[in-house]
Amino acid sequence: MPPPALSSTVSGSADLQAGRGPLRRWYLRAIQAVGRRLSYGTPAYEADWDLLVVLDGCRPDTLRAVADDYAFVDAVATRRSVGSCSSDWLTATFGPDRYRSLVAETAMVTGNTWTDRYLDADAFAALDEVWKYAWDEDLGTVPAPAVTDRAIALARERDPERLVVHYMQPHHPFVPDPLEGDTGMARTGAESNAANPWTLLRRGAVSAERVRAAYTANLCYALDSVAVLLDNVAADRVVITADHANLFGEWGLYGHPIATPVPTLLRVPWVETTATDRGTRDPSLSPPTPLPVPHVIGETGVTDQLDALGYR
Repeated sequence: MPPPALSSTVSGSADLQAGRGPLRRWYLRAIQAVGRRLSYGTPAYEADWDLLVVLDGCRPDTLRAVADDYAFVDAVATRRSVGSCSSDWLTATFGPDRYRSLVAETAMVTGNTWTDRYLDADAFAALDEVWKYAWDEDLGTVPAPAVTDRAIALARERDPERLVVHYMQPHHPFVPDPLEGDTGMARTGAESNAANPWTLLRRGAVSAERVRAAYTANLCYALDSVAVLLDNVAADRVVITADHANLFGEWGLYGHPIATPVPTLLRVPWVETTATDRGTRDPSLSPPTPLPVPHVIGETGVTDQLDALGYR
């Protein structure tokens, strides 16, 4: 449990809540020091699935709020994630030796840029890093339909034993309803985005209601693509989940910092459904040959990048 003065129902110190100075960083570092020594949730490979759909940064309460609009979302259960951010989740899900044989039969289609640093492409049956060639500079992220198209194509061409499809939404930038100044997901080490929603929210520059509305719209944007996916891939056992959730001020924190064992951040949705290839989508997106060299996170400016993405 959090210290009483820092719970989500108590305002706590003004300096901490406003995110000013070293106090906020000290507080987060103290939580992370504990978090790095804890075991987390249950890895996805401990469950039975053919298709794993990952909605980056999805809160289960937000998914429940829109569930009635999507026939494939019935009961929204929850599970405890193995990480509080994407890098932690990728490492804990696909890195352990005990899952090596399962990873080897898994094809993964992803819009998440952390795969270049934390995954071994040769360990998978196929690893399609859509962010390397379908990045939308205007949006500042990978569009959900691009991930859907590549997942459909790979499923039909390769018919893998297991398929993981990792959408970047509802992670910011919020495609249907962007926040002013949010330039999206930074991809170069020196670039920082001080207007990302979690920083703005922490500073009180934008209301929680405004961010929640945009975040919810971004989730629906992703779910619209998931609906297309489930009509064009054959899978008896589908799980829709998230790598982590997002904090809206719980424990005085925002976003999804690394190694942060806050229950709300680790609680992710778990929806079980099915998929049938009805042939309603004919994907046209193909990776270029050779792949372009992307601007990925380097050693220079990593601190600023982590701040921009909400990881610190």
